[in-house]
Amino acid sequence: MGTAVLIAAAVVGGMGLLIGVLLGTADKYLSVATDELTEKIREVLPGNNCGGCGYAGCDALAEAIAKGEASPTACPVGGQAVAALVCELTGKKAEFTRMSAYVRCAGTCEKTRHIYEYFGDEDCRRVTMVPGRGTKACAYGCLGFGSCVKVCEYDAIHIVEGVAVVDKEKCTACGKCVDACPQNIIEMVPYDAEYMVTCLSQERGKSVKDMCEAGCIGCGLCARECTTGAITMKNNIAHIDQNDCTNCGWCLEKCPTKVIRKR
Repeated sequence: MGTAVLIAAAVVGGMGLLIGVLLGTADKYLSVATDELTEKIREVLPGNNCGGCGYAGCDALAEAIAKGEASPTACPVGGQAVAALVCELTGKKAEFTRMSAYVRCAGTCEKTRHIYEYFGDEDCRRVTMVPGRGTKACAYGCLGFGSCVKVCEYDAIHIVEGVAVVDKEKCTACGKCVDACPQNIIEMVPYDAEYMVTCLSQERGKSVKDMCEAGCIGCGLCARECTTGAITMKNNIAHIDQNDCTNCGWCLEKCPTKVIRKR
């Protein structure tokens, strides 16, 4: 009996030793070499793994930056501080523009007309499947059920009077709210941008006014009056190119429906 126990123990011990040797050998010959620069970049990235940079987490972004496939300023969460550190590591010039999300809709419960009452899951994507794409007469505006709020990790977006509103001070430009919005009315704009068009309706004139008091009627007056050519019209809606905008505020003064607002 004692001999059998010793033999069993020896066999188990031998197997354990063999497995250990095999694992050690595999680690030595099959491990992927990690670039030193990639490791250093990864150490300064915030580690949120939000995907806002367009890569599958901070590890993938660090590797892409080290290979020159991504900009040193690609991390939206880290902001200017992290961008400066990464640029120092890569030897590149720091050119960082802080961005934040903006909701292009001002159709609050008071401003927009409702066509029915909705009872069901408070999820924007599900609501788009019901007739009329939601309870509001305007099929282009904010649905107000807060799918964007639920994905924001920074408490930067809330529903106010039926419309999502972004706190640009808290926003890290991770882009999760943009992806969550089935209406595509959330866009990334420069943090310093002052004047925004708060509508994406493709209707015009009376049709817009019948649905929402805060809609763009597509008159094009802002585009004609803009002295820098920063405003263009497409699909009956005004769009401001923030690269050309000088924040003069002339468009706000000229807009007959005041759909252009100061942020």
